[in-house]
Amino acid sequence: MMIKNAMVLAAGLGTRMRPITNTMPKPLVKVAGKTLLDYALDHLQQAGIEMAVVNVHHFADQMLTHIAQRQEPRIVISDEQERLLNNGGGLVQGLTLLPPGPLLVMNADLFWIGEEPDQLTNLQRLSAFFDPTLMDIAMLCVQMENTTGHNGKNDFNLAPDGRLKRYQEGDPNPFVYCGALAMHSSLLDDAPEEPFNINIYFDRAIAKGRLYGLELQGHWLTVGTPEAIGEAEAVIHQHGG
Repeated sequence: MMIKNAMVLAAGLGTRMRPITNTMPKPLVKVAGKTLLDYALDHLQQAGIEMAVVNVHHFADQMLTHIAQRQEPRIVISDEQERLLNNGGGLVQGLTLLPPGPLLVMNADLFWIGEEPDQLTNLQRLSAFFDPTLMDIAMLCVQMENTTGHNGKNDFNLAPDGRLKRYQEGDPNPFVYCGALAMHSSLLDDAPEEPFNINIYFDRAIAKGRLYGLELQGHWLTVGTPEAIGEAEAVIHQHGG
């Protein structure tokens, strides 16, 4: 499946990144000379995404100024300045700005390096993997040893057929969720009107056997604290970036 639309979840307060986020939004924090937001948008652009919604709240004016400098993908703003909607509510509002259909969703504080040249990118692989007849959600997942900046907790167990369930101690194939997923917009047709966490839809999909995972190729970095910036830059340098 070719997916052409996406949403980047970028409206959080970035409290763990303070004091940096006392004066700027977390998605504009730079790692190795590039903003976190641009890492996410570059991944989407390389995957063939044509239109991406980006939600804004914290220092929204800085976000709008930065986004205005970018040509591709075409960016539509979902304004949450009056009320933060959490990741679920933010996604619901963002979907109103996109045509119905499949889409990719990414968090704005993570990215990956080490994709093989001349091969499909991770997001292209995820788009091709997503089958709405079998899946409510398809997630990119990564093994713990291929992460930097993560809290050390496994999120899911990946079964041989690709299905995911919540990780429990002793499970044989633990993985970390990469903060990137594919879904169909209709999944949230019954969503609450108030702010909510998208995790409730993860658990519903697990209960129906419709949450699937695809292993990330490369090394995954998440940047949630000031200390994580230097850690990420060191790994990028080690990989020749």
